[in-house]
Amino acid sequence: MTDTPSHDALPLFPLELVLFPGSYLPLRIFEVRYLDMVNQCGKSGAPFGVVTLTRGSEVRTAASDPAGGAGTHQEVFHPVGTLARITQLSRPQPGLIMINCIGAQRFEVTRPALLKHGLWVGLAEVLPDDQRVPIPEDLLPVARALARVLDTLKAQGVTPEQMPIQPPYALHDCAWVANRWCDLLPMALAQKQRLMTLDNPLLRLELVSDLLERNGIAT
Repeated sequence: MTDTPSHDALPLFPLELVLFPGSYLPLRIFEVRYLDMVNQCGKSGAPFGVVTLTRGSEVRTAASDPAGGAGTHQEVFHPVGTLARITQLSRPQPGLIMINCIGAQRFEVTRPALLKHGLWVGLAEVLPDDQRVPIPEDLLPVARALARVLDTLKAQGVTPEQMPIQPPYALHDCAWVANRWCDLLPMALAQKQRLMTLDNPLLRLELVSDLLERNGIAT
């Protein structure tokens, strides 16, 4: 179930990554347009939307500032993204906010608009959550391999805060296991985006299994 079916003016954060539901995302915020957004989201508990850049860069320079007339054309992003909810926020110094986020529901944004101070917003329709599908027996090795990765990281002394995968764990769920492998595996952003937008979690896990085999990762 989703919290809300839509967001009228969802603040958007175009990044050079694909955020999956359940993904852990630490961010270092220093641009004014995002400092204001994060402050508001932190106070209200509202999410912002992470969308994947297809053109442009995460950090806007003077040359790409919308005041100079070029900003609107330099940032292009996929319409399907994932809501990010802030789980931790700190202000180590003026003009800098450190946040930890967790990926929530996927959404599709329509009518994106660039505000005067450079923040993108858009009408966003929340997409249905992945169905909870138990992992079939032939794909259980994919889940076991992920469990071994987690055990190895813990054995190497990686602290809970530094773990790239955060609890709660769902090692028997197709979507969760597939999404966590997508967080870890090296692949092109376009490929990650296609996997994230798939409606069938079992198919997503099957494709991830193929990727593991091609990458020589034993399952």
